[in-house]
Amino acid sequence: MSQDRKTLDVYDARATQYAALVENTAKDPILQTFIAALAKGACVLDLGCGPGVAAAEMARAGLKPTATDASREMVELAGKHPGVTATQAGFDEIDGEDIYDGIWANFSLLHAAREDMPGHLTALRTALRPGGLFHIGMKTGSGSHRDDLGRLYTYYTQTELSGLLSDAGLTPFSSTTGREKGLDGKLADWVVIAAHG
Repeated sequence: MSQDRKTLDVYDARATQYAALVENTAKDPILQTFIAALAKGACVLDLGCGPGVAAAEMARAGLKPTATDASREMVELAGKHPGVTATQAGFDEIDGEDIYDGIWANFSLLHAAREDMPGHLTALRTALRPGGLFHIGMKTGSGSHRDDLGRLYTYYTQTELSGLLSDAGLTPFSSTTGREKGLDGKLADWVVIAAHG
């Protein structure tokens, strides 16, 4: 597992606190749009699922979510939701071909090293069925740094991120930007992009 150990230690130590922070995101309009675009029974990967809030909402809507996270504590929380299969796995452990109808990579790949991102996106594109739906959420900016909690972040501009998606064989078709507070209590700009496989 190639993910940053310090970042995982933060999530393991603060899993309950993080779960409280995101507990109301199930009704996020962006998540609801993603769910509505998929047929009942669709297989979905929730990559970096955290405490499983999105995966649980997918299951309630009739989708079949597979939730993965590199944090052991997050996987334990995610697996408690009905209908959610949660597995401990890093970004570099996603493999297989034409498995998922949709992939939800919501503010998880921002913890991947810049040099690893093209490979991760290519592997995810391979795991996505042709025409499948891909969602990615990232904080925007430049460079990489650790926040006050010790988590490693890699930042991209919207243009950079769209280019990486295209290079991996995905076709971006919509985006949304915003700004909000994270676990460290600081405001950060973000972008979410939807793409087809």
